[in-house]
Amino acid sequence: MKKLKIILLLCVFSFGISSAQSSDDQQDLESWTSIALKYKINKKWEVELQEQFRLKENISVTDQYFTQLDGSYKVTKNLSLGAGLRYINSNDNKGNIQGYEQHFRYHFDVSFKHKINDFTLKHRLRYQNKNELGVSEAEGDYAKKNLRFKSSVNYNFNNWKLDPKFSAEIFNRSEEGEENGFNKYRLTLGTSYKLKSAGEIGLYYRMEKELNESLPKTTNIIGLNYTYTFKNKK
Repeated sequence: MKKLKIILLLCVFSFGISSAQSSDDQQDLESWTSIALKYKINKKWEVELQEQFRLKENISVTDQYFTQLDGSYKVTKNLSLGAGLRYINSNDNKGNIQGYEQHFRYHFDVSFKHKINDFTLKHRLRYQNKNELGVSEAEGDYAKKNLRFKSSVNYNFNNWKLDPKFSAEIFNRSEEGEENGFNKYRLTLGTSYKLKSAGEIGLYYRMEKELNESLPKTTNIIGLNYTYTFKNKK
């Protein structure tokens, strides 16, 4: 039974990758790796510090690396509020002026989760705002705003430590000088494994595709993350 589950997961991963790559659109392959420390202050509050590194252009060139601080507050058993700050070093290797640019991003979240038998469903609405540091509106830098909605589902197999997770997310852009509205979506399939007293490792495949573009870009992403959680012992 365990072998059958592994084969099923691999088949779904392979189908997702081959479907994304069969398109005539622009293609790229990226890798996203991250390490995070999470601190559960009490039953209501938790904070997380994350470092992430991303490669683009078929995993051959640095795309960006960033530091992110998140906090969340559990309003009820199923409802949570969150906020986050991100300091980004982004590699601009296109055009006449190239080099690393510094950006600052913040976001606010409202999340809701519930269970149906062995399924856990989560929904998140996020507002985010991003600016390049050191560049004013007069110089052509306008805030990049996105309203994002994400739904995910986890299935809990009995006596199985690699439960599958699937999510879908849509982005709605609002930016000066751009064609605003729905501009991209993401589909993600992954799993995670809890290590005894040593945190949790996650692996996922993500497909991101642009919308409302004459030649939309499809980005295939392989992600690996590690999270270590501290708990207040009081």
